[in-house]
Amino acid sequence: MKNFKLIIVLVAVASFISCNKRTREVQYMPDMYESVPYNADAANGLKGNPVNSAPVAGTIPRGGVPAYDIPDTTEGYELAKTELKNPLEKTKENLENGKAMYTIYCISCHGKKGDGNGYLVEADKFAGIPNYKDRDITEGSIYHVIMHGKNLMGSHSSQLTYKERWQVVQYVEALRADLLK
Repeated sequence: MKNFKLIIVLVAVASFISCNKRTREVQYMPDMYESVPYNADAANGLKGNPVNSAPVAGTIPRGGVPAYDIPDTTEGYELAKTELKNPLEKTKENLENGKAMYTIYCISCHGKKGDGNGYLVEADKFAGIPNYKDRDITEGSIYHVIMHGKNLMGSHSSQLTYKERWQVVQYVEALRADLLK
């Protein structure tokens, strides 16, 4: 019973002491408690030193791709048709991935052979899908149409990466070559 009374007294004293409002006398590493905000891009920069963190004009961020600046106009289409060239090397791997992307995004309208007889055309959902054989197309014009779309075809630039677009271009060129034989 004596120990029980001692425990009750100790709990009461500990509760009283812990509830007492105290101010912290010493702070270990005060910058951990009170951070100083810095804006490195501000006019004065970090610690008063001017900083220019804006990218240099014309640069491409790591992992980025060149901007596509050719406008969605008839003149832009003609410019892309004559000036734009595929930067990817023609390899079996690029052609296979181009075929895989074509199968996902293009085959339903353009067909397996690129003859314009895809599933949606056969089901009378769309009419007038062009046959690659009948068109005067180049790698630049194909890329431009993937980027901006043409007529009923919408842009596919958000569905395909930069590299995948050019791989699809390679595959479409291969389909066209087969149709011209």
